[in-house]
Amino acid sequence: MKKFFQFIIAMVISFIPGIFGVMFTPHNGSDAWFNALNKSVLTPDGWVFSVAWTILYALLGWALYLIISNEKTRLSKARAYWLFFAQMVLNFAWTYLYFGLHMVGAALVVLIALIVIAIWMASTFKPISKLASYLVWPYVIWMLFATYLNASILFLN
Repeated sequence: MKKFFQFIIAMVISFIPGIFGVMFTPHNGSDAWFNALNKSVLTPDGWVFSVAWTILYALLGWALYLIISNEKTRLSKARAYWLFFAQMVLNFAWTYLYFGLHMVGAALVVLIALIVIAIWMASTFKPISKLASYLVWPYVIWMLFATYLNASILFLN
């Protein structure tokens, strides 16, 4: 039963940036600012972002669960927890800067920092749980794509 609750807690924690970030993201064409931007031809439809983020947050939650439930000492996991928290803060900061404040350039800087932290997190997870490390890589790949989209908007507008 303990493992089940650890899993639920890890999942809830992993979705926190998305829960708060949804306050700033456009819904059903409701954001005139975003709709008016020139975008890359590779920009997916809005629903793709919802599906992708749901999957990515679930993968991050699973990775966090694997770290929490691993029997390594708390000391060896401290950096892993810190990096997970840091990526959550940066993830939310990007959403707020980009959609909330329309600071596309600052959001791009945060996104680059987020990629660095996510890669660091994946490498820190690896000695604790290889699977947890592997579960972070789709997030890193999506962040690289998001960097392209963010940079495209910065340079096209």
